[in-house]
Amino acid sequence: MYKCFFKRFLDFCISLIVLILLSPFLFILIIWLHFANKGDGIFFLQERPGFHGNIFKIIKFKTMTDEKDANGNLLPNDKRITKIGRILRGTSIDELPQLINVLKGDMALIGPRPLMPRYLKLYSPEQARRHEVRPGITGWAQVNGRNAITWTEKFKLDVWYVDHCSFLLDCRIIYKTVVSVLKRKDIEYDGNSLNSEGFNGHN
Repeated sequence: MYKCFFKRFLDFCISLIVLILLSPFLFILIIWLHFANKGDGIFFLQERPGFHGNIFKIIKFKTMTDEKDANGNLLPNDKRITKIGRILRGTSIDELPQLINVLKGDMALIGPRPLMPRYLKLYSPEQARRHEVRPGITGWAQVNGRNAITWTEKFKLDVWYVDHCSFLLDCRIIYKTVVSVLKRKDIEYDGNSLNSEGFNGHN
């Protein structure tokens, strides 16, 4: 019952309340980002696979400018990331706009993190089960190693969450996420690259 109904209801209510409470802070942040990004936009949109693999656009605060070199190519990330952008990433505040995705039903507060669409074809049938629930802003894999474990291990944790999703488990994940953010533990700039693991769907 929780997984099928109450989880979505709680996600919607909590996200709406948090957005309302944070609205003055978010308004100031939006103005700050407008100038820091040199007019290149406030939000970063990117396609990700969601529930049952359906594609949606994830929303984050934009932390880099669109500055290019003389040949029209984007400068390296470390040249484009702004000072405020580093702070937002370091504190995970850049993830806050995903609460809008939660309101829309694209995401949940807790669930497997959505990766890039190009990786869909690499999943084994078991790994693809991570899409049996809505993707989350944070998840079981994120609070159990994150950067310290392989992608194969992360996918096993994602599927374990799908099979054991409960209110108490979600509360536990939220608590561990808050602790990690406050300690600035396991912060990563790009959590969507599988290349370093030599990932394939049948590991």
